[in-house]
Amino acid sequence: MARFDEVKATFWGEGLYGVQAPLTDAVVHDAERRLGVRLPASLLEILRVQNGGLVAQLWNAFPTDVPTSWSENHVPLDDMMGIGRHEGRLSLLDSAYLVAEWGLPSPLVLFSGDGHCWTALDYRACGERGEPSVTWFDAECETELPLAADFRTFVERLTAATSLDPDDADGSRPAS
Repeated sequence: MARFDEVKATFWGEGLYGVQAPLTDAVVHDAERRLGVRLPASLLEILRVQNGGLVAQLWNAFPTDVPTSWSENHVPLDDMMGIGRHEGRLSLLDSAYLVAEWGLPSPLVLFSGDGHCWTALDYRACGERGEPSVTWFDAECETELPLAADFRTFVERLTAATSLDPDDADGSRPAS
């Protein structure tokens, strides 16, 4: 398992896709007010390095013990949403709309996904002020898979998709 600081230092990939304006305390406070939750300190640490965007290939997968609709042994983390309102880019602030649109349970804060599958901070057990777990949701199959007890543990278990599926060199979804 990688140490959190090691992952944080090399977490982000190259490019501007999904990147929001740099994170400020005022933006965090406004986001927490709008979302109605306290965001995990470990998430905010990573977003202070870069506020959303592509995840480095070293850290683009979370291993699972059970198959998902995505893979036999992992869920993807190709990108992660930041906090902001940059036109055309999803943000953590879009969570309420996306949760309703995809029929997901609440309260969740979605931080990665493509519409059919989402990875989220799950506040159902801890309440709005607690430390949320991380859960994978497949909206089409109506399934959910708990991944980690908290965001820091989630980050520390991330790995390269290529290390989990050597036949899938770029870490993308297999052809159906």
